[in-house]
Order: sequence, then C-alpha cells, then structure tokens
Amino acid sequence: MAKARKNESQKPTVFHGMVTVAPRMLDFFATIERVAKSEANVLVRGESGTGKELVARAIHALSDRAKGPFHALNCATLTSEMMQSELFGHVKGSFTGAIADRKGLFEAAHNGTLFLDEIAEMPMDLQPRLLRVLQDRQFSPVGSFKQIKANIRLVSATHQSLRHQVEEGQFRADLMYRIRVVPLFLPRLSERGKDIEVLAWRFIEEFNKQKQRVIAAIDDAAVNALYAYSWPGNIRELRNNIEYAFVMGMGDVLRLEDLTPEVRGEPVPAQGTGQPSLRQDEIHSIREALRLSKNKKAEAAEKLGMSRATLWRKIREYDLK
Repeated sequence: MAKARKNESQKPTVFHGMVTVAPRMLDFFATIERVAKSEANVLVRGESGTGKELVARAIHALSDRAKGPFHALNCATLTSEMMQSELFGHVKGSFTGAIADRKGLFEAAHNGTLFLDEIAEMPMDLQPRLLRVLQDRQFSPVGSFKQIKANIRLVSATHQSLRHQVEEGQFRADLMYRIRVVPLFLPRLSERGKDIEVLAWRFIEEFNKQKQRVIAAIDDAAVNALYAYSWPGNIRELRNNIEYAFVMGMGDVLRLEDLTPEVRGEPVPAQGTGQPSLRQDEIHSIREALRLSKNKKAEAAEKLGMSRATLWRKIREYDLK
C-alpha cells in the first residue's frame, strides 16, 4: 500500500492573497513593498495563472493610493470599440447603442490604480490614446470634447515580451517605455519548489469545507506527480486539479489516480489512431465548460484551468459561438 503524508508543510507566508514558503517569492514580496511606495507605472510579466492581478492589488493596497479606487480590465477580452468605451467612457448618442452617458475606467479610477491585464493585446489604434492619457493626465470620452482629469497609477500585465511585440510592429515603443518603468517578473509555479505542495493543501482545505469529500492525506505517488508536472496553467491549473480530484476520487486520501491524466504523466493519444485529436478534445472541453457555466466566461475558464484571456483567444481561434 502506498505511503500517504498528511499536511506537515511549513507554515506559509500569506501576502495580500498570495501564499508561499519559497525564498524567491518572499524576495518578490519585498520588491512589491518597495515598488508600491513610488508612483511609477509597473509592468508585471508572468504566465497565465500565476496571480498577476493579485500583484496589482497588492501594489495598490500598499501605496498612498490605497484609499482610492482600484479597477481592472482584461485587454484580450474586448473588441477595440468596446475597450475604447470601457476605458474612456462615452456620451449619449455617440454611437449606435449609446443610450446614456457612461463613465469610463480612466474616470472611475481617478486618484487610484488602473490594472490592464494582457496589455500586449491592446489594439494598435488605442495605444496612442492610452499614451496621451499617461502623458497629459486627462482624456475626452467618446463623442465629447470635454477634458476630464485622469490621475491614475497604471499597473499592466502580460505573459508576452513587449520588446518582441515592438520588434514585430504590434506594440508602440514609446508606450512600452511609458508603462514599463518598473518591470516585475512573477515566477512560474514550477519554479517555486515546495509551494506546489503548500498550495495543494491550501486548496484541499478549501474544498474540504464543502463536505463533498474530506481529504486528510496525499499518497506519495500523487505528491511525486505534483512535483514532476510542469504546470503550464500554474496556480489556476493546480486548483483545478485539486477540484478534479475531489470529484473523481473517494476516501480521505488523495491518490495518483484522482489527478488529471496530464498530471499522472499519461501519454497524449496520437492523432490518426481513432482517438479524438487534441484540437477536438479542446473544443469539446471548452464547449462543455461553457455549457456547464451557462456561458459565463470567467467561470468556464476556471473550470478549464486557464485564464479568461486564454479562453477568449481559443473561442476566437476555434470560432465557437
């Protein structure tokens, strides 16, 4: 019988919603504290699921703007027209469907912090307008000549290299320098060592409270698999795996067979062998998640273990309606 271990991990540090025992992350937290004291715009680099919005919220909470508003927008989920309206707001009658004045996020975040996730996805036609707001600290809503003050601190995030995007002609160099005054690099989960086990127990404790299944130990084979897996979806994917284990397994021990096939190290079915292709599998998984979540994209992304930005890109890529 496989050995099983109980939760004997060292007590983690909890920093504005982020949990760790990794020295690298503790150093990262110290950097956040230093950066928060300034007014400099910050660019957070990190893969999907690493917690970039938590970093932005921590910077806001530790800054002199903490009593001001915090607003967030994912640039990968909106068309250019929708993003323009979200950021700048609009006046009644400025375009079809504008039945009333609407305040934009630049105005709503005045004297606070605005977080723009996946900023590399911002359409080229909006980039000059964002640059002007950052330079002039004011803007005009869509359909208006009125100038409105925008005293905001910008925290942006991306999983891509903005320098590469600039070289490819997909991002303005002057805007990159304006938003990337302080770059922060958020480590991948696979680089955080014992945090994998610490966070797994954190999620187990969360799901134990639902009483569907109460897990008291993890067998060694499952622990070894958790450490061996590369976690491309990072913390979000780990949480998704623990939830999967609660649904698929039984008893008070989380076993290797309770984890998803990817984490168990099972080979991916080859195309042309009568098995569904990877593309077909992914399309089916996305459609099923959207059905179960009643087309709520954030909830579907959570079920799939991916970010909302990734889900939106795949919906467009596969032309899913």
